[in-house]
Amino acid sequence: MTANRDNDQLHEGDEDQGVKRTPGSATLQVLAEELSVSKETVETGRVRVATQTREREALIDEDLAHERVEIETVPLGLRIDAVPEPRQEGDTTIIPVVEEVLFVKRQLVLKEEVRIRRVRTTDHHRETVMLRYQEAVVTRHPSDTDKADTESVSASGQANPKGGD
Repeated sequence: MTANRDNDQLHEGDEDQGVKRTPGSATLQVLAEELSVSKETVETGRVRVATQTREREALIDEDLAHERVEIETVPLGLRIDAVPEPRQEGDTTIIPVVEEVLFVKRQLVLKEEVRIRRVRTTDHHRETVMLRYQEAVVTRHPSDTDKADTESVSASGQANPKGGD
């Protein structure tokens, strides 16, 4: 197609033929390009991931609480009319022990009380124990086209050349 500077009409058939120039006219060529895009999967290498279980020493430094009971028997020998209920006095549990004694009439006698008291102690305990943990080891195996060195990466993210630890 041809257009001149004075906005003249386009000449038909100029698209496939040579452009005729007239004095004072300008030629405008229109070109078009087309783009074709495709994707291709290319293997550049393979990766192997393995876990390794390791052990490390850890120090336990804690207070351990122990509890023991002390039992005390207190003889009383009191005459009572009804069986008393077990009761709590601070850290001490009191359990009454009753006995029937035959008199001319029957009467309850509080023979003794069993007192159970909780005693708490705290001991400091220190011990070294073995703990296990795992690390992920990633090893890259390059393909024939990839010439990069083999590396392994530990769980901390640091590269180790040639798969070393």
